[in-house]
Amino acid sequence: MARRKHYNRYDDDFKATAVSLTEIPGVLAKDVAEALDIHEVMLYRWRMEMRRGQIMAKKKNIQIDPEIKSELKRLRKLERDHNLLQEEHSLLKKAIQFSLQRKGKSSNS
Repeated sequence: MARRKHYNRYDDDFKATAVSLTEIPGVLAKDVAEALDIHEVMLYRWRMEMRRGQIMAKKKNIQIDPEIKSELKRLRKLERDHNLLQEEHSLLKKAIQFSLQRKGKSSNS
């Protein structure tokens, strides 16, 4: 596989906005990285650089679109609900298999 010849460069404001999105309660960094089309590791590196003061951005100038914020929260809630339904479905399948096995054993005796 050939190496990339062009790499995206992000300014400090973009990085600071991305980091501030990860600080919203209930929003995962993985979801923010996916929404911004960046790698999750890059986002974690930016968070570390913000803590160290290497990314200089004025916190008060960072504007997070309320629509994006609510959409990220909604996405996280939907993912939690989906995972819960998958787990419930798996448990029901196991219960059905167990009851069918018990029926098969009791009718043979």
